[in-house]
Amino acid sequence: MVVDSSAAGFSQAGSSIGNVRVAIVAESFLPQVNGVTNSVLRVLEHLRDRGHEALVIAPQDEGVPDEYAGFPVIALAAMSLPGYADVRIGLTPTSQFERIFADFAPDVVHLAAPFSMGYSAVLATSRMSIPSVAVFQTEIAAYATSYGWARITPVLWHRLRRIHSLATLTLAPSTYTAQTLMERGVPRVRIWGRGVDSVRFSPSKRDEVLRAELAPNGEVIVGTMARLAPEKRVADLAVLADIPGSRLVIVGDGPLRAELEELLGEAYFCGKLDGDELPRVVASMDVFVHPGELETFGQAIQEAEACGVPVIAPAVGGPLDLIEPDVTGLLYPPGDLAEMRAQAEALVNDPVRRDRLSAGAHAAVEHRTWSYICDQLIAHYDDACSTVRHGELEVV
Repeated sequence: MVVDSSAAGFSQAGSSIGNVRVAIVAESFLPQVNGVTNSVLRVLEHLRDRGHEALVIAPQDEGVPDEYAGFPVIALAAMSLPGYADVRIGLTPTSQFERIFADFAPDVVHLAAPFSMGYSAVLATSRMSIPSVAVFQTEIAAYATSYGWARITPVLWHRLRRIHSLATLTLAPSTYTAQTLMERGVPRVRIWGRGVDSVRFSPSKRDEVLRAELAPNGEVIVGTMARLAPEKRVADLAVLADIPGSRLVIVGDGPLRAELEELLGEAYFCGKLDGDELPRVVASMDVFVHPGELETFGQAIQEAEACGVPVIAPAVGGPLDLIEPDVTGLLYPPGDLAEMRAQAEALVNDPVRRDRLSAGAHAAVEHRTWSYICDQLIAHYDDACSTVRHGELEVV
């Protein structure tokens, strides 16, 4: 079990691979927009730009496109998870993946957040000796606890361990997640982070007219951007609601929105934003607070930093790689909401420190473009192909 510890997985990696054919099995894809989908879209755009070939295999859903970035999309049978319609569970047998892979003849199979479809797919790659790269993105077992399903977490971890043991390589998004996977018995772990669109998310998007709308009395804007669901712990922000001279701004939507609007009565709820409006709101914040404690990476943190907004987050998971204390933001002990409030209050009352952390946050991520990160991914594809080619894979 090896972890690529160089700069927390953000170093440049070389690649000897030429034109590559990649089959991407996406546990989530359009029309659903989330971290898994976003990563897959950026990878497809990079493969197109580098002249590679790709095929997407995704769960069937209303609105799934026939192609993306010029690559075909195959939608396979799936059902919605009871009580959580946005989550699609694949129903495709391994034999169908074997037929698809035989027709497409991929050099490597990319498994994006594999669990249901990904399990059938990795069984097929194992039987067919096709190199595979499994990208761990979602704390499925931990999410189960948040939704009251703690009793099934051992079963979920058994499935995840089996999938990642069959994969040629597992890519974890952060040092913390890589260590967690190894402790769970997952072999051949590397670190592959996420890119950020530093043109779209930029300090230049700060908008004083919008700030006057969000904080009409000139308050310091303390904001967050998250799905309004239990695992994101947005309710923790209630401890910030009455900080003098501040205004709480929340970007996102989800099943807890009505409950949170009642709890955080003075907060400004923007709803779900996309396009140019999203970075305009984020860049117009003064402090970004990310209370979720189940982040394998924390893309919202990285996007806030790209906008030059200092971030406060719990010292667990992905934020440990993304936040350098008192350089790009602040970390508080998980669950210590009094410390979260103290840190937020300190930044609200200290514009000089905010400006210093703002500059540090932007400088820390400006090089982490998707092009840079996806070149690393292609190098990982190369490693997976080499491992299978030289017969070095050992399933545990």
